[in-house]
Amino acid sequence: MPSALPDGEPMPEDGALPGHALAGAAGRPLGFYLHVPYCATRCGYCDFNTYTASELRGSGGALASRDNYADTVAAEIRLAREVLGADPRPVETVFVGGGTPTLLPAADLGRMLAAVREEFGLAPDAEITTEANPESVDPRYLAELREAGFNRISFGMQSARQHVLKILDRTHTPGRPEACVAEARAAGFDHVNLDLIYGTPGETDDDWRASLDAAIGAGPDHVSAYALIVEEGTQLARRIRRGEVPMTDDDVHADRYLIAEERFTAAGFHWYEVSNWATSAAGRCRHNELYWTGADWWGAGPGAHSHVGGVRWWNAKHPGAYAQALAEGRSPGAGREILADEDRRVERILLELRLADGCPLDLLAPAGARAAARALADGLLEPGPYDRGRAVLTLRGRLLADAVVRDLVD
Repeated sequence: MPSALPDGEPMPEDGALPGHALAGAAGRPLGFYLHVPYCATRCGYCDFNTYTASELRGSGGALASRDNYADTVAAEIRLAREVLGADPRPVETVFVGGGTPTLLPAADLGRMLAAVREEFGLAPDAEITTEANPESVDPRYLAELREAGFNRISFGMQSARQHVLKILDRTHTPGRPEACVAEARAAGFDHVNLDLIYGTPGETDDDWRASLDAAIGAGPDHVSAYALIVEEGTQLARRIRRGEVPMTDDDVHADRYLIAEERFTAAGFHWYEVSNWATSAAGRCRHNELYWTGADWWGAGPGAHSHVGGVRWWNAKHPGAYAQALAEGRSPGAGREILADEDRRVERILLELRLADGCPLDLLAPAGARAAARALADGLLEPGPYDRGRAVLTLRGRLLADAVVRDLVD
């Protein structure tokens, strides 16, 4: 959940949506994202909307406290029911992210999920995910999550090398994420993800291979691997600027991506989004697929973003301001934007081109269609799907995905 909020028009105090936002809603999936903004410590690379206890002390008081946070989120879920009115859709995915959701008691996460279930109902095959830091869970906690209804969990592994974890300010020890996978399986979780980061200053190719082998060997059915982005304002950015650690260049990122693709493919993982691999279709993150395909989701929590029927809005960032709005019976929304048809077309290209299924060529404007033909000739798009009317990135195209997307949205 990014720390910066965009500009936009004011959000109505009651959170009401324009009438057209729910037109055709029955044909679109509905998901919930529940943001937990608390962390025990701040990782040096993190630019998410998260807060440590010291950062919240004296800022927002009791309203920003973890103790009553589940009740505050439940209040927004009830608001969502009022705003969406008679919308009959059951919720297909719930994703609890952060921050570190598992800093809250498992019972609190269960209460947040129960609020979604009580207000909207859950689809029979609903995917219910929470993120977790490896040091914040144990077998008993995982069993409580499973009992509450969670069936998918995502652990922040990042690296298997201690010196890389130290640069990232991660507090878990090597080997702990792999143990968490086994504990989650024992607790009955159907699906387990590990998050990895490549391109950390000081990481070598052999370090990255060791991390990949450790992650694969742990037995998850999903792995996400992201290139490290050094965000301005973070501790890591300041360290790089002072010359304490080196900046990793794009060529290294490309080499690491190729290593990851080779390792994952050999182990039976298949890419379905540029940064995500799964062992089967069932192992894919269905919640993220809602984002990538422009479906509907309600984001509850400080700084959370929502999208319903071409209307996007975002909540107040600070936990105190967020809770104050709900306590006063107001929407916590800080602003919104109503997407024009052209905005939605461009977003579809931006997001769907990153998927293994690609995007329809008929989404492209004439300049974009000409760019797609050039990308095909340059080996950046797969010829078979292209002949069938879809733009699908080749492996080389994935390495240059941002550049390809820029050309195709023209």
